[in-house]
Amino acid sequence: MTRALRRAAPIALASAAALLLAGCSGGPDPEASETPSAAACMEVESGELSDGVTVEGEFAGSPSATFTTPLEADELERTIAIEGDGDTTAAGDPMNVVVTAFSGASGETLFSQPTTIKVGDEQVFESFRAGIDCVPVGSRTVTVAPAATLYGDTGNETIGVAAGETVVIVIDVVEEQEPLEPAEWTEDVPEVKFGAEGEAPTVTLPDTEPSTELQMKVLEEGDGAEVQTGDSVTVQYQGTSWNTGEIFDQSYGGNPATFTTDGVIQGFGAALVGQKVGTKLIVTIPPEYAYGTDAGSHELGGQTLVFLVEIESTEAAE
Repeated sequence: MTRALRRAAPIALASAAALLLAGCSGGPDPEASETPSAAACMEVESGELSDGVTVEGEFAGSPSATFTTPLEADELERTIAIEGDGDTTAAGDPMNVVVTAFSGASGETLFSQPTTIKVGDEQVFESFRAGIDCVPVGSRTVTVAPAATLYGDTGNETIGVAAGETVVIVIDVVEEQEPLEPAEWTEDVPEVKFGAEGEAPTVTLPDTEPSTELQMKVLEEGDGAEVQTGDSVTVQYQGTSWNTGEIFDQSYGGNPATFTTDGVIQGFGAALVGQKVGTKLIVTIPPEYAYGTDAGSHELGGQTLVFLVEIESTEAAE
């Protein structure tokens, strides 16, 4: 799925947010005339198609959607399936959400994942922005997105969207994101052995239950520039599932990976912010800060992930 992600972040790190970015997923860039003012609410009405989608499943989980297929839309429609009782979202608010997308052609789930979207962010496709724009926190929205508002005539082969296909998007607006900071990892820290140059390191997990908290240990502190929120960071990394004990992805043995701190899973990005270039660290990430607690929503869903990271460089994102 690398081609769909901002700055080629590997799929083992990438959050759903990377699939929401206009110009990064094979679709057309939004025209300025179609982008609402950052301070104004989008003008998106409900319609027969969005009202006709039935959504079931626990809020903030991985819902199912039922609708008549093939579903084809010409206009963007949004229905509030569940109206929350929290504050109304406003431009600039970083919202923790669960985004689930369905194929309009088959009705099948394309992806379902927790992520963070900033209200009014013009880098995000309007069809995803519509689902969180000016709605009470706690709401579940259903957006029917014609191809012109999403992946266009090219589609998105990485998630199975055909050229010109309509997509149904369900978003649970969970809460406004608070800054996430890892706790210090002092107990049951894996043993790490670094190999010779060009060789992958070895991470040995202890025979214990994983922590339910986001925890990090600095193995070696660097002396370079400090990583800031939103920076584009280049790292070497290795990811291991605590549940299976297996390495599911790594950059060692190849080129280092480059991505923004807000273009990866929340726990990984939080571990980088505030660290200096040259730092080596290890972080354990519980499911809610990775790919969610639902094992069926993603191949790494419901799993605690451990990442060994070496920070090589950082710069302000473009």
